[in-house]
Amino acid sequence: MELKIPRHIAIIMDGNGRWARRRGMPRIMGHYRGAEVAEEIARACMDIGVEYLTLFAFSTENWNRPREEVDLLFDLLRDYLKNKREDLKNLGIRLRFIGRRDRISRDLKSLMEDLEAYTSDNNRLTVILAVDYGGRDDIVRAVRSVIRNGLKTVDEETFRSYLDLGDVPDPDLLIRTAGEKRISNFILWNLAYTELYFSELCWPEFTKEELLRAIEDFSRRRRKFGRVLDE
Repeated sequence: MELKIPRHIAIIMDGNGRWARRRGMPRIMGHYRGAEVAEEIARACMDIGVEYLTLFAFSTENWNRPREEVDLLFDLLRDYLKNKREDLKNLGIRLRFIGRRDRISRDLKSLMEDLEAYTSDNNRLTVILAVDYGGRDDIVRAVRSVIRNGLKTVDEETFRSYLDLGDVPDPDLLIRTAGEKRISNFILWNLAYTELYFSELCWPEFTKEELLRAIEDFSRRRRKFGRVLDE
């Protein structure tokens, strides 16, 4: 069948800890493997012509995890940003971040801003990492911005412009791994008409082949956006 390549894919990368526990390893090892898979899937998306890839890296609720795990997750992100700087530039990947930044350490925030600026001219694939992100928090922050700007009335497009993904097309396809079938407070506004695909694989097991299976499933769907299509 002819594949319809989604312009924008979003992924909830679930199951890192479970994957590690099943193998008798510390949970953090699952996150290390998960970071490797994220890079592999980004390359696969670039190869097949996806324009945007949004990855749920750390949610506003993830602060409730043990402090040691939270610190290790941010150490992992910090190391990745330091070590992959030139790779991102050479591959043509633009890196962006969404979410809150007021609770992130100053040095990590500086690294994030540096990578955003350093890769801003890249145009083969935009990878968007959601860090300290929550869909409800995104909407609340947007409402506060509307109030601060003194707007008395807003339409959907105006309000959308205040969201973290306000300048990016809505995801065509959302993939969630590890057999979970929830949205989990991820880009709630932007997922209004997104097609959903749930994989039984834990994220560290996710492959390009599974990505293509998700896109094949997506290609068979008829996206109506509330309209009535001819049968």
